[in-house]
Amino acid sequence: MSKSKRFATVVNCMDGRVQLPVIEFMKKRFRVDFVDDVTEAGSDCILCSRSGLVDSIRKRVSISVERHGSRVVGVVGHFDCAGNPVSEKEHKKEIGESVKVVSKWFPGVTVVGLWVDRNWIVHEV
Repeated sequence: MSKSKRFATVVNCMDGRVQLPVIEFMKKRFRVDFVDDVTEAGSDCILCSRSGLVDSIRKRVSISVERHGSRVVGVVGHFDCAGNPVSEKEHKKEIGESVKVVSKWFPGVTVVGLWVDRNWIVHEV
């Protein structure tokens, strides 16, 4: 991989409404060229569970960190999530727990929680 191109990673919901706002936020906020997108429906909830999907997510994020040199990972929750239909408060709690999980996987990598509101605006939480 070219050293001149910088990557970030997001663990995002599969919902197409949140993809572009999150990618644009990550590119601007962290000054990266590309954003690797690991998606699952309700990913914030999955990361705090003991679901078998957690290993799959970890493997895919690992590829981004190890092969693309990603130094920042965003964990995303969003308004009106069909895969995790809980309150904003609950999403933010799960995002916080998920950030802790991912931080343990990749010491030295910055992990941030992101909330996408009803207007599709991304906020760090």
